[in-house]
Amino acid sequence: MTNVDPVAALRVTPEALRPGAVTSIGSLPHRDPDSAAAFVLRHHPDLPAAPQLPRRSPLEGMVAQGARGIPGVTVGADGTLAVDVDVLDPSAPIRPTFDGASHAGLLAFLSLAAQRTEPVKLQLTGPITLGLALIEAGAAPEVAYRVAAAAVRAEGAALLAHCRRRLPEAPFLVFLDEPGLVRVADGGLGIEPEVTVDVLSSALAVLEEDAITGVHCCGPTDWRLASAAGATVLSLPVDLTSALVSSSALNGHLDRGGWIAWGVVPTHEPLGTDPDRLWRRLSSVWCELVQAGCDPVQLRTQALVTPACGLAGHGVSQAARALRLATTVAARVTDQAVAARLSAGA
Repeated sequence: MTNVDPVAALRVTPEALRPGAVTSIGSLPHRDPDSAAAFVLRHHPDLPAAPQLPRRSPLEGMVAQGARGIPGVTVGADGTLAVDVDVLDPSAPIRPTFDGASHAGLLAFLSLAAQRTEPVKLQLTGPITLGLALIEAGAAPEVAYRVAAAAVRAEGAALLAHCRRRLPEAPFLVFLDEPGLVRVADGGLGIEPEVTVDVLSSALAVLEEDAITGVHCCGPTDWRLASAAGATVLSLPVDLTSALVSSSALNGHLDRGGWIAWGVVPTHEPLGTDPDRLWRRLSSVWCELVQAGCDPVQLRTQALVTPACGLAGHGVSQAARALRLATTVAARVTDQAVAARLSAGA
């Protein structure tokens, strides 16, 4: 039997991810940016997520943030979009801005976490979701997705540059927030799957220059697309039916060295107070995925833990409870990851 140091077994990987690390999706209910920044650093210090504060201002909503700076798009004070289809041009230069009107949560976080050397999580609106918003505002699909992809590439590069100035040594994990990917199931995107992969991969490629990349979707989707686009982390809610439908995609993703961020705390139903129930739900999903062919060691050692979605729809105390529940479940994930690696090294 080979002796494996359990501390060394969970040392930060070359990708700066630790099995069982807790993070959040981004949005919080706070109205004070400094309080929000302190909140994430206190509740999940290993991998804090820069907060978005849509209840402070509609301009901090994900679509409003993503659309600012696109020529031909006006973002209203209420966060809604107006599109001048005659001006909308995929080749037009896009100038993202990060100011107190739209990114107060991010700026407060960068100030409070300045010079941090441990990993941090960032997020921005993904091109599929932004493209759908442009279509709903009147843009043609063939133009909307090209404009959205260009906007996310520009914003992603600017976000990394802006954050790197304040955090010169911190590893970055950056998620594309893609709730619009739930439309894959009903063919509601208006584009072919290979085009979806191309749109996602073009945005991820910019982020890969200085970050570990992820794609978050808070509902069922075809996870083969996000994995094929090159995301290192797939962020999904813990749902048995959805996981089994995606078992082959998740298996392939893990085999390629990818990670899964498990949304263990449901955010569209009462939170409850019992972490054992949440752990049993995750364990059940893992058991079924193993039966479907997934490697039990990979499931545990390539796992992060999050709430299922953003927490802006909850009160501050509820958001804190959600992260405490996630932390309790994450401790069990970490324990199992240690045990799995010890067993694998036996």
